Amino acid sequence: MSDFPQFEYRQNALYAEQVPLESIAKEFGTPCYVYSRNAITTTYNAFQQAFSDDDYLICYAVKANSNLAVLNLLAKLGSGFDIVSGGELQRVIKAGGDPKKTVFSGVGKLADEIRMALAADILCFNVESIAELQLLNQIAAAMNKMAPVSLRVNPDVDAKTHPYISTGLKENKFGIPIEEAEHIYRSTDIFPYIRFIGLDCHIGSQLTELDPFIQAGRKLVDLLHRLQSKKLRISHLDLGGGLGIRYSDEVIPSIQDYVSALRETLGPANLRLIIEPGRSLIGNAGLLLTKTAYIKHTPDRSFAIVDAAMNDLMRPSLYQAYHKILPVIKSEGDICNYQVVGPVCETGDYLGHDRKLVLKADDLLAVMSSGAYGMSMGSNYNTRPRAAEVMVDGETIHLIRARETIDQLIASETLLPM
Repeated sequence: MSDFPQFEYRQNALYAEQVPLESIAKEFGTPCYVYSRNAITTTYNAFQQAFSDDDYLICYAVKANSNLAVLNLLAKLGSGFDIVSGGELQRVIKAGGDPKKTVFSGVGKLADEIRMALAADILCFNVESIAELQLLNQIAAAMNKMAPVSLRVNPDVDAKTHPYISTGLKENKFGIPIEEAEHIYRSTDIFPYIRFIGLDCHIGSQLTELDPFIQAGRKLVDLLHRLQSKKLRISHLDLGGGLGIRYSDEVIPSIQDYVSALRETLGPANLRLIIEPGRSLIGNAGLLLTKTAYIKHTPDRSFAIVDAAMNDLMRPSLYQAYHKILPVIKSEGDICNYQVVGPVCETGDYLGHDRKLVLKADDLLAVMSSGAYGMSMGSNYNTRPRAAEVMVDGETIHLIRARETIDQLIASETLLPM
């Protein structure tokens, strides 16, 4: 259980910090997301300590988990934020986050979102295309504001991760080809309401090796030197996020080794370094609690049909991702090889294949490493209300999102007139 220090067995019962998961299921029902405040705080502090006295800014990637309580906790710890929509900006502000420590990424920023971000005086726009730069300049002119910009360059580095979460190759939709960036940075006369302040790149998610980060960082530093030789002033380098977590048997670089590699790659650049961790901050700080509804044996396979589904945790269906699935109460009995599946009407609705478990109906299971891209990717497919979310703080349980109701789901819909 070393991967989940805040989730441990005590006398065969799985706990979140000082609280048995069984008691959470009884009070709040299932499916239910459970997060550990201590785990989030410990990981954030590990990033801070790795940077030591450097000039840095940690911008948590809101898309990983956008619950207001999570954002508020990180804001109190001093975190900045990486957003990819106007809605995420509103969440950051409502949670007490500082817009001046917020960077706006994403390939498809809309005009209203840009206006909102300019009005909020965010730290920086990570711009991904000439068309976006033109629109940003136009809107900034109309608002009589200067728009702070980093170009997100595409370094064409293979992140060696799942193709759906690889973002730094030429064929990906993200970023500006690095060979075009220098020309754009030198076009300040064309964009009078743009203030270029940084360089940005992000090559993918769930990276398990440091070499892709180092390759991308070197390309960014080479570009930085060319810009500096042209007397262009750059105040920060944003190396994105992407550090993976251990879901199964992956060997993951430590936070200290990751930050050290970035610092060594940049050398004596004397610039602020921005990183955008998401999964590595929150992933192993959360789990999905679910109950077995039915046990179904067929001549070919055995199924554990649970009350959580692909609409609650999309990653297995979308990425063929692996999550450890643990019994909340360890029990004696015959071990069976189960397909852990949900009730959604799709063959692809599963949480785990070939899991060796001792199970019966109404048993509780914990789907581990679900803190990132779990609830934030949830949907209401099959008219399924989204799960409750709780935060455990020592012996205290905080309900940070109530379970949705059917009435809430259909409240904005209307019938046709007769």
